[in-house]
Amino acid sequence: MLRIHCDERPHWRDQAHEYGFKFHTMHGEPYWDETAYYQFTLEQIERDIEDPTAEIHQMCLAVVDQVVRDDALLRKFQIPELYWEIVANSWANSEPSLYSRIDLAYHGKGPAKLYENNADTPTSLYETGFWQWLWLEDKAKNGQIAQHADQFNSLQEKLIDRFAVMARQHPDETLHFSSCKDTEEDRGTIQYLEDCAEQAGINCKFVHVEDIGHGEGDFFTDTDDQVISWMFKLYPWEFMFREEYGPLLLKADVSFIEPYWKAILSNKALLPLLWQRFPNHPNLLPAYFEEDIQHAKLTHYVKKPIFSREGANVSIIENGKQTYSAGGPYGEEGYIYQAYYPLPQYADNYTLVGSWLVDDQPAGISVREDKHLITQDLSRYLPHIIL
Repeated sequence: MLRIHCDERPHWRDQAHEYGFKFHTMHGEPYWDETAYYQFTLEQIERDIEDPTAEIHQMCLAVVDQVVRDDALLRKFQIPELYWEIVANSWANSEPSLYSRIDLAYHGKGPAKLYENNADTPTSLYETGFWQWLWLEDKAKNGQIAQHADQFNSLQEKLIDRFAVMARQHPDETLHFSSCKDTEEDRGTIQYLEDCAEQAGINCKFVHVEDIGHGEGDFFTDTDDQVISWMFKLYPWEFMFREEYGPLLLKADVSFIEPYWKAILSNKALLPLLWQRFPNHPNLLPAYFEEDIQHAKLTHYVKKPIFSREGANVSIIENGKQTYSAGGPYGEEGYIYQAYYPLPQYADNYTLVGSWLVDDQPAGISVREDKHLITQDLSRYLPHIIL
């Protein structure tokens, strides 16, 4: 696993404008960064990332099956009791999932270690499935990387295929897509997913989360008063369960992507249960609930809120002292504690590998890096190759 410096393509910003990549720079700082790329061997990808990703995913699903059957665990996951039945039924009925991403610390040798599972609303889809592949084609065409260089990236193909399967369960039905206002990255992610769904033959329509209405007869409706019956929402279940309209979820007949059971799979409380169920697994880090941390004998660990996203409110503790922390709005829901395992460092960059799954199958990777120990929403995205 190498970090290799390279020249930017002189035309890439014009190309980004042409293809609608509007969030390549955020708050004046580069998000997409092609001044370097990461190089993997095929063995590293297949043995150390792809195969473990599939195995970790199946272990996580086993935990979901455990949690939906246990009221005490549903409480630990901070799922309101009002929604226990609908979450359990969602799992029992095998409601289909589209995609997810697990985040891994990987040093190029030895087993990758699971940091967390982003199974409900992961972003960086467009830059993974489309944009970094475009970069690869351009660089190979111009002779700046080897012609036979490849990329672990079947994400777009798998997304289209998965949408096509889902479409057969919803013939002639409109799939509404939704994200919050004033979030250019989320809107870009949604537009990319809409493109994939349309390529699968699905009729798509967009509505902002804030504009979804409560129609007569207890339906969700869009701004044209069209009833929403099938929806992809880039909005977390833990938020939806606590919104004023939350109880309407129990009455409105909507098929959601992602399904209700993803409220368990995307929850940090998953991590201690994984460690309990699969202790000493090579791809897992020791993890504990708050009440167990005193007996865990950890001297260096990471404190994570159960609902935290993009590294918010995560802190690092060493010998009882906080050595690093990130701000944010989470923490009231409680914390889990995970053994400290640092990201690999290249010069002054800490590097995280995101491993994607579509329809339970590994589908590619994204590489993010940051000057700080904790990867956050503005951490840079770099392309990768297999050579």
